[in-house]
Amino acid sequence: MAAIYCIGRNYKKHAEELGNAIPTEPMIFLSSPIALRPLKEGDLAFSNETFHYEAELVLRIGYDHHLGEKFNKNSIESLSFGIDLTRRVEQTRLKEKGHPWTTSKSFLGSKPLGDFYPISQFKNLKKIKYNFYVEGSLRQAGNTENMIFSIEDIINHFNSFSPLKKGDLIFTGTPEGVGEIKKGVKFKFEFPELNIIEEGKL
Repeated sequence: MAAIYCIGRNYKKHAEELGNAIPTEPMIFLSSPIALRPLKEGDLAFSNETFHYEAELVLRIGYDHHLGEKFNKNSIESLSFGIDLTRRVEQTRLKEKGHPWTTSKSFLGSKPLGDFYPISQFKNLKKIKYNFYVEGSLRQAGNTENMIFSIEDIINHFNSFSPLKKGDLIFTGTPEGVGEIKKGVKFKFEFPELNIIEEGKL
């Protein structure tokens, strides 16, 4: 079964907007496969709560890597959009107690995921732009050139201690602009470079 990895605080302005320290190495947490769901409306735990959306670029790994292997053009098979839904109040409560905050990030339906597009369609992995809209309003504008840890850095870091496997997914972190969202709210993602728009509903 493929693993689902998430990178926290990978955009400086996002870390700052939440009052968090800027990491000096990739900050990694895991998610259960049950968290994945399509962008269209689906089952969602804690559906009576208000969440924070965190729009992210998602990588799908192309083949089984070995320990110490460096990033290459075949490391990534395809890219997608994803949302890392966060129970921010619960996360803050758990962090203040020094506890793991899995229940604030990994729960049924917490990772809406779009279609995947072949990596060959993207001209430059260091300058991939993506936009996230809520109810028609632009809320987040991401660009991989603003990542603290680049896609190449992320792949190399994982392979230094836990080699990536074919089909593994990596949520690469969210830019600034996170905010509240509730079940039933409409949203959409955009890859301007490819003239692609995908719509969804929480």
